[in-house]
Amino acid sequence: MQAENNKNNIRTLSFGCRLNALECERIKNMLGKCGIAAVVVNTCAVTAEAERQCGQAVRKIARKNPGAIIFVTGCAATRNPELFEKIPNVYVVPNDKKMETGAYLDKISQKNCGNSQPEICGNFDSENKLSKQFVQIQNGCNHDCTYCVTRLLRGPAVSFEYGDILANVSAATARGFGEIVLTGVDAASYVRMYDGRPFLISDLCRRLLTDVPELRRLRLSSVDPAVPAIRNIIELMKHEPRFMPHLHLSMQSGSDTILRAMRRRHTADMVRKLVEIADGRISFSWDIICGFPGETEELFNETLKLARELRPIRIHAFPFSPRPGTVAATMQNQVPRNIARARVRQITAAANENLHEFMAREVGNVSQVLVESDNMARTPNDIPVQIVGTPIPPRTICDVKITGIDDGGLVASVSD
Repeated sequence: MQAENNKNNIRTLSFGCRLNALECERIKNMLGKCGIAAVVVNTCAVTAEAERQCGQAVRKIARKNPGAIIFVTGCAATRNPELFEKIPNVYVVPNDKKMETGAYLDKISQKNCGNSQPEICGNFDSENKLSKQFVQIQNGCNHDCTYCVTRLLRGPAVSFEYGDILANVSAATARGFGEIVLTGVDAASYVRMYDGRPFLISDLCRRLLTDVPELRRLRLSSVDPAVPAIRNIIELMKHEPRFMPHLHLSMQSGSDTILRAMRRRHTADMVRKLVEIADGRISFSWDIICGFPGETEELFNETLKLARELRPIRIHAFPFSPRPGTVAATMQNQVPRNIARARVRQITAAANENLHEFMAREVGNVSQVLVESDNMARTPNDIPVQIVGTPIPPRTICDVKITGIDDGGLVASVSD
């Protein structure tokens, strides 16, 4: 009980990717054992706007909590520590030290800031009450995409030991989590060597499904479509009902010209082949950067056309943001921000049409869903479902009958 009380003295706020939120939970557990009270902010630098929001949030926390210790870590803090170090009571911990207890304790010692126990005010991350548990399988990236600052701040790719991943998955299922999501900076490139042979992301998923029979739903976070093992992943999804049939592809563009300029390793035809292999039994979603340098209207229309051809049910589109230190930041033919934003709206509208068409085909079907909260659930294709009728406890996995569509999601009743 004392350890849990100490953990509650650590408040966290994460920005950006799901991996940051997962790291916040790990940092909270780690620092909770030290008997200190502090705020930990895990920042994001994927865009200039994300970095600005991080700085704004930390300044607000400092104003509301003048006596609190505030640790700032993550990509924005690593890229631009000066942005945060000038804020009172803020101590920057770079990415390569964020999982070391000593890095935080050293900051306290060096600054002689003591360890008062003020009441901390503000809105922070809530305790993890999700029905799904995210499990990190790797960190870092070895690729050199011209727009990406994350690889510079996270360092080279490191794939975690299978035994450690297995232990985390087993522990999560024992705590009642109905779904496990494997995540990392470049999760699809996961590889370890065992018995002189490469152990790939597809091998990892297959082994987890075998070694943890009580695991009811396994899902992958964003994956690189260029990784050859993705084909094996698709085949496994088609034949293993516990492996959720949805892939989120880090596409970034549907134009081969732009993909080459980005130094991406896939082409539009490679993605077409993945959809062909899926044979309509797996759904896809995409990340897309709009307004990359040199993206003419014609080249953007290639991406738009591909989205209408391959029918991803969701697209996370965002305008290009030049990040200092990247090749793309100094490229010629930068696209005006207003044009990039207009393209975001266009391709998002196309994805919404795809989603509505997909959901319309689901009406009348029975789907096994994972209940999250307030009778909201998720289908295997990661579509939100509002279940009408008697309240169902979170983490319940049950069959529902899809009865309609409402506000970008499905409506369902419990199946007889």
